[in-house]
Amino acid sequence: MSYVIPLARGWKSITLRHLLTYHYSSRAPNYQFMSILMPLFVIFVVILIFNIIIFVHELGHFLAARWRGLEVERFQIWFGKPIWSKTYNGVQYGLGWIPFGGFVALPQMATMEKIEGENTSDKPLPPAKPLDKIIVAFAGPLFSFLLAVITAFAVWGIGKPSYKMNSVTVGYIMPDKPAADAQPAFQEGDQILAVNGIEVDRWRGDTDTGISENIMLSEGKTIEFTVKRDGLAEPIIVKSGYHIPDTAWYDRRAMRQVGIMMGYRTLVGEVIDHSPAQLAGLQAGDEILSVNGKKAHTYQHIVDAELTDAPASVVVLRDGREQRFSITADKPISPEGSDPTFGIMPGPDPELVTSTITHPTAWAQIEHSVGIMYTTITKVISSQSDVGVQHLAGPIGIGKGYYQMLTSPDGWKMALSFTVLFNINLAILNMLPFPVLDGGHITLSLLEIIARRPVQPRVLEFVQSAFVLMIMGLFLFITSKDVGSFFTEAKESQIPVFEEAAKPSD
Repeated sequence: MSYVIPLARGWKSITLRHLLTYHYSSRAPNYQFMSILMPLFVIFVVILIFNIIIFVHELGHFLAARWRGLEVERFQIWFGKPIWSKTYNGVQYGLGWIPFGGFVALPQMATMEKIEGENTSDKPLPPAKPLDKIIVAFAGPLFSFLLAVITAFAVWGIGKPSYKMNSVTVGYIMPDKPAADAQPAFQEGDQILAVNGIEVDRWRGDTDTGISENIMLSEGKTIEFTVKRDGLAEPIIVKSGYHIPDTAWYDRRAMRQVGIMMGYRTLVGEVIDHSPAQLAGLQAGDEILSVNGKKAHTYQHIVDAELTDAPASVVVLRDGREQRFSITADKPISPEGSDPTFGIMPGPDPELVTSTITHPTAWAQIEHSVGIMYTTITKVISSQSDVGVQHLAGPIGIGKGYYQMLTSPDGWKMALSFTVLFNINLAILNMLPFPVLDGGHITLSLLEIIARRPVQPRVLEFVQSAFVLMIMGLFLFITSKDVGSFFTEAKESQIPVFEEAAKPSD
């Protein structure tokens, strides 16, 4: 079994240092205990989900082999030497030490000793018929598909969270990026209706209708945006190039960007103590309307004003009335080397993201999952795309995704929905006609039917060894990127600390 799941990697805004979660030290001891216990419980649940998915897939092979009368030597979850095993009715059941897939050892089929270990049975066995081998190989993907169907029916009844980022507005055009040279030029306030002819209704969050996703998955050297602009009766086509930001060697290569930011209401979430913004009179909950006479479509307009070192004229909406403030950015005393800042932390816009519980039919979920897999595979192999195998996720990446889902509101429903995609992925990829995969066994059996004799053992061993090395190399490469992403995400900005202004002496 192999894991290859599309990994949506969005681009990080340069205002990430302002988008922080606050952690306070004054927490109850019981909360501290739960904060340690809960992650451990979630990790246990993630491991349990993985094992259930693997077990069902391998159970298909096992039951089919028993049905067709084939010798079953071992049933093992995970590869490598067993860290636990028990023999029952002549079958060794075990748990390996390499957390990557599982297998059912069937000596009468094409042996997989490079992964499964050497067969221990020395009794002569009659060769399995090609039809029996096809049935046994096909049973694994079939059981994965059936698990996906069962899960999809559960999601249909329970529902799944659907998040929509309700903005298609161009809020900021980054200088020195391709969008700044688009023809005709982008303008702040533009409404994006389509990307490369694909209609969009949100900035991100959906591979079909998200602006960011369609930019990242685009092909060719030019990206076309259908744009609605104030003052124009008809939409216009804006053509832009793209760029791919540099990333650390241990992280995944970034995805395509054009250099535009989403427009949204710019709200003040918190004002840092003793900061220029607090001294000027800004308050949490203020809506920033303009900075230096320019409409504040995004928080980036605040950042630009901070970096000028000049007094900025900021107009805010408070209690239905507009108020004007003059603020000059100052350097905080911590963290050391920070840029000048007003000391404003952005607040979430409750109108920006909507969450609803949807009930897609089981067939709609299966169809959508197959579509995602088709898009992923075609983009990876396309020479016109910048999506590569490094953008896929292995067991660590998938486990991380499950962890993030299960620790979010209604996350268990989201994880249940993702399990549909996971099993469809498992079924499709294992049907690819490559040695060591189920599809490879089927292909070899079909060749045996055509040639009326099995593939020569020495040839088979050579081909399998080559593919084992290739798959393990691919697995290690993807896993290295999964691990590398943890280091990148750990680099979060600190909340600035300002020196308290000296009080005038009496």
